[in-house]
Amino acid sequence: MMKKILILLVIGFVAVGYLKNETTLFHPGTGEVGVSDERLADAWKNGESDLQVEGAGVVIKILADDLSGSRHQRFILELGTGQTLLIAHNIDLAERIDSLREGDRVEFFGEYEWNQKGGVIHWTHHDPAGRHVGGWLRHEGVTYQ
Repeated sequence: MMKKILILLVIGFVAVGYLKNETTLFHPGTGEVGVSDERLADAWKNGESDLQVEGAGVVIKILADDLSGSRHQRFILELGTGQTLLIAHNIDLAERIDSLREGDRVEFFGEYEWNQKGGVIHWTHHDPAGRHVGGWLRHEGVTYQ
């Protein structure tokens, strides 16, 4: 009985976080954990980088692929706070999201790097060398990693 209650509580907490459209951040190796799009806004305001993040946003612009060096699919997400993030998804290591359209919701897990426009999310793919946490993008129920 206690096990069932615990499982229901965990499911409830996960559902609440999903419904609030929150973003989870943690800094690898430090144990720092924070939750919410507001925390990501603080990371931008404070010029923080190298944060492993998980969140979701709405596609507001699809950019041309970056074809120099490793190829990247690029698009801009807007978070619930209005902050924008450039997603740079390595399509040499992970499948491209061909069905992506403006207005679509995309979930992400990758590394945040600060820039003047809101930040960049990269490492949204597996690491073939196994030295970096694997990331992913999720669109319409399909995970790209």
